[in-house]
Amino acid sequence: MMFAAAAAGVIITMVMVLFRSLVGPNIYNRILAVNAFGTLSVMLIAIYGFVDGRPEFLDLAIVYALINFIGTIAVTKYVTFSDMGHGDDGDPMGDI
Repeated sequence: MMFAAAAAGVIITMVMVLFRSLVGPNIYNRILAVNAFGTLSVMLIAIYGFVDGRPEFLDLAIVYALINFIGTIAVTKYVTFSDMGHGDDGDPMGDI
């Protein structure tokens, strides 16, 4: 019963974060909301794995968390610089 309440709380929070990602005042708030949604998804996977008695779901949750983190960094860098590290001349190393 306690884990059902925790899962319900996570799902309600996911709905609120999804709303924030759709109506966020700027792109950075939307990126943060999508990152929070990914983190809440990791929590939901971990809760489900514990309730179902399948500890391997925790491994999947950790992999998903790493992908979420790397994806957030990549999207933020792309939005900030719009070139993913490549300069105007296309040289990925820049002026080294």
